[in-house]
Amino acid sequence: MTTNKIDLTTRQDRLEHAVKRAREQNIIIPTLAQMKDPTLIPARVRQELSSLGLWDITPRNLFRITWHNEPVAHGGGFGPVNYVELPASLTGVKARIVAIVGKWFPTGAHKVGAAFGCLVPRLVTGQFDPTTQKAVWPSTGNYCRGGAYDSKLLSCDSIAILPEGMSKERFEWLYKVSGEVIATPGSESNVKEIFDKCWELRKSGQDLMIFNQFEEFGNYLWHHEVTGHAMEEVLKRIMGPKDHYRGMTSATGSAGTIASGDYLKKIFPLSKIVASEALQCPTLLENGFGAHRIEGIGDKHVPWIHNVKNTDMITAIDDEAVVNLSRLFNEPEGKKYLTQQGVPQELIARLDLMGFSGISNVLSAIKFAKYYELGENDIVLTILTDSMELYGSRIVEMRQEFGEYTTANAAADYARYLLGQGTDNLIELSYADRRRIHNLKYYTWVEQQGKSYDEIMDMWYEPDYWTAAAGQAAEVDALIREFNDRVGLVKSY
Repeated sequence: MTTNKIDLTTRQDRLEHAVKRAREQNIIIPTLAQMKDPTLIPARVRQELSSLGLWDITPRNLFRITWHNEPVAHGGGFGPVNYVELPASLTGVKARIVAIVGKWFPTGAHKVGAAFGCLVPRLVTGQFDPTTQKAVWPSTGNYCRGGAYDSKLLSCDSIAILPEGMSKERFEWLYKVSGEVIATPGSESNVKEIFDKCWELRKSGQDLMIFNQFEEFGNYLWHHEVTGHAMEEVLKRIMGPKDHYRGMTSATGSAGTIASGDYLKKIFPLSKIVASEALQCPTLLENGFGAHRIEGIGDKHVPWIHNVKNTDMITAIDDEAVVNLSRLFNEPEGKKYLTQQGVPQELIARLDLMGFSGISNVLSAIKFAKYYELGENDIVLTILTDSMELYGSRIVEMRQEFGEYTTANAAADYARYLLGQGTDNLIELSYADRRRIHNLKYYTWVEQQGKSYDEIMDMWYEPDYWTAAAGQAAEVDALIREFNDRVGLVKSY
């Protein structure tokens, strides 16, 4: 049986528990429609948000799971989608590279939305009982942070799982928010160890539900609907009569974010989807393996929810480029050098909006633009998943290991990793290439994780498989509204 749709079967006994808990904790759940268009959010909710911090632990911040937050840390309202356009003086290409910004979500990363897409359908159907069950969030970083945060706002107990090698900032915050934090062996690329811990928890006898972002179609749905529409909105704002949208780049990660490219292809059928990974672990590029330092993008498998047949290009980014550019963008000598190269001061002040995965996504956009020889009327979209707010300790570590950042360092990094970024470690996918990558799913998902052979074939051969996966937004929203009505608080708003 195929499972490409989110199971929306209602369990009335557990649903009553969830409704009661929400009533007690003053919880109102936003709809996907409100996340796409915050003008639909009740005025009283917006008024309450005016006195709240972006990261505050309060149910009202569920309404801040949107790309439309005002870019302030406290008391902000809603406005246009946050984005930044990177000029040729920084990228070295004529194409317009435009990145939507994840920093202004609660927790400082858009993964809080993906976690919402996984948890809320289970909550409003009664499949997940917040009074008895724990929500388990396996992740390589930001997703388990988003899951722990959403769980706290929805009054659910949580277990966060992430590799022990992730940044100090992630762990320090998680220990304050999650009911339990489990650090698994290894670093960014050790995803199987996370999956193994999930199997261990399943066998432990605890009453829990595991929300594995790599296989949850709630993750795919949220990005297809919310991130996809945010990107479309940006394009409507910036495209002139001669401009063309050419494609989007994103690290594969859990393959949630890249679903926004599926949405945009429906509107721009000739546009491309570029999937990115680390050169030190080139799983998609050459069936390779390894370890790297681009935190948050996952490795050594193909996510179950990655629509590989709709992907046009694979790029592999050197983690040396990412970590060195993080210093160029954030160290005083780096900023001074960029000023001398003509990069606008307004942009230099905003380069900290790029975390490690965001820098990697931008480099993939540069490769894409160079490969297709894109010009000044061509637009490439990408994602800044999080910001340097989550990597400050890495800058300190690099100073300790390599010394102070100098003008010579800045000149070398700018020339090598930006202007010198080439079209190496890249493949434009043929039909056979796509099938090769798709077939890699078998080893992780069928052999190790219990998925079926029939479904992995349906993913490839059934034309409506991914359409069905993306088509449940209205049904989910109807269940959210029904849940809110039963809770009874929404009537006063």
